[in-house]
Amino acid sequence: MTTDPHSFEVRLKSAQAAADALRQAIATVIVGQTPVVDQVLWGLIAGGHILLEGAPGLGKTLLVRTLADALSLRFSRIQFTPDLMPSDIIGTNILVTDTAGRTGGRFELHRGPVFAQVVLADEINRATPKTQSALLEAMQEHSVTIAGTRHPLEEPFFVLATENPIEMEGTYPLPEAQLDRFLLKVLVPAPDEDTLTSIVARTTGQAMTRPSPVLEQPAVLALCALCREIVVAEPVARYAARLVGASDPTNPTAPELVKRAVRYGAGVRGAQSLVLASKALALLAGRAQVGFADIQAVALPVLRHRLIRSFEGEADGVTTDRIAEALVNQTPTRPEAVEQALRGT
Repeated sequence: MTTDPHSFEVRLKSAQAAADALRQAIATVIVGQTPVVDQVLWGLIAGGHILLEGAPGLGKTLLVRTLADALSLRFSRIQFTPDLMPSDIIGTNILVTDTAGRTGGRFELHRGPVFAQVVLADEINRATPKTQSALLEAMQEHSVTIAGTRHPLEEPFFVLATENPIEMEGTYPLPEAQLDRFLLKVLVPAPDEDTLTSIVARTTGQAMTRPSPVLEQPAVLALCALCREIVVAEPVARYAARLVGASDPTNPTAPELVKRAVRYGAGVRGAQSLVLASKALALLAGRAQVGFADIQAVALPVLRHRLIRSFEGEADGVTTDRIAEALVNQTPTRPEAVEQALRGT
């Protein structure tokens, strides 16, 4: 299907204006953290789920709440705890009783908090893996199955999960299959002195106001649809595939660090996520097509949670960010360079 270039340009400018309005609404509450906010917007526009990791008190939950306030979408929060059960997330069928307390002989669906459009899974790594996996179907299929009946979730559907670093007490590592469902893993850094001073001034005075909604459901869906229309030329798509392929330690083109420190590399979803996040980045920059630099710019948040380190890599303290950086720095954009490297020329 062909697209009118003028119409596409108008929609692209409209999308930029909408994204800027969303940024400004978030900035009324969140101080600094511009890279984090930008990466959250990549995930939103690409229609993917986001995992936010950082120490307690860095504003992860506040960022998600602020984003939800700026969107006219149904919002729910799930506070993950060790005693949380899967039915507490997806819901269950309950036996209906009449006003006299007698059972009516029928079951009625009690919908869980996952039946929303923006779902905050707060401190997701404080629940057991069994409970964490209750989100798998919802995140992948945008539906849940209760008592054998499939219930679709209203679009758009986003899960924004927060987690504390794994080394902190009382946390459980997320299953690899669930990690792979997150489009991006965004690291939330501690603020610098100037930013921390602004945070203290803003949060210890008058009560903070919540931002007014700036985007409604049709506008969000239009953003996601437009993201899919951003063009990815074959050489760029092949570069994304080559980058993911090089994360496999058995691949001859893998960097030496990957061969030594990685047990399992990124898979198909990793390549898909690279392209989708790159499309979102290009859209926010007002460009109609993805370049090699876009793939490289999104590589760390896309790949860091998909690289499974080997025992040697863990023992040597090699981080997945260091591995992803090696992939970006040592994977050539041109296939001819790959052939030359394999020949040793």
